[in-house]
Amino acid sequence: MQNKLQELTDQLYNQGLAKGREEGDRILAEARAQAETIIADARSKADGIVAGAEQSAREIKEKAEADVRMASAQALQATRSDIENLILAKLSSQSATSDPEFLKTIILKVAERFSATEGADISLVLPESLKSQLEPWVASSLSKELGSPVQATFSKKIAGGFTIGPKDGSYYVSMTDKTFDALICEYLRPVTRKLLFGE
Repeated sequence: MQNKLQELTDQLYNQGLAKGREEGDRILAEARAQAETIIADARSKADGIVAGAEQSAREIKEKAEADVRMASAQALQATRSDIENLILAKLSSQSATSDPEFLKTIILKVAERFSATEGADISLVLPESLKSQLEPWVASSLSKELGSPVQATFSKKIAGGFTIGPKDGSYYVSMTDKTFDALICEYLRPVTRKLLFGE
């Protein structure tokens, strides 16, 4: 009887142990499946985060490259324009509008045409800086050439060149350094650009 009891106890023990193992294996399998699912989800999310970060980095890089290209083009254009303006300023600053002898020649030619067509007394505005060189010439030589007195005033507002018109002030023709430079630069600009940049 003791053997039977021992057998029954062993059998119950073994059955309980088998059920426990079975239950443990099932729980362990479920835990492993859940762990694999969690790991797969985590990997998927990590891959998504990495892909998003890579895409964002690509977009930032492309935008930065586009900004650099645009800034380079603008800087190049500004530099070209500055070079062109410096050259034109140098050329125009060397213009003859401040040379008294050149001005005398031009004033005489313009005044002859002016007085021939208008038949009016002429008024000149000349640079203050050239007063000592031009005032005696206007009073004597120019008036004698034109056959009538010429009124000349001198202005600090004119650095070079002159303005000419009838004494009544109804209109005037400007040939100052600014108008001369504007006229010359208008023609020099395309030629200068082509010489400098091949455009």
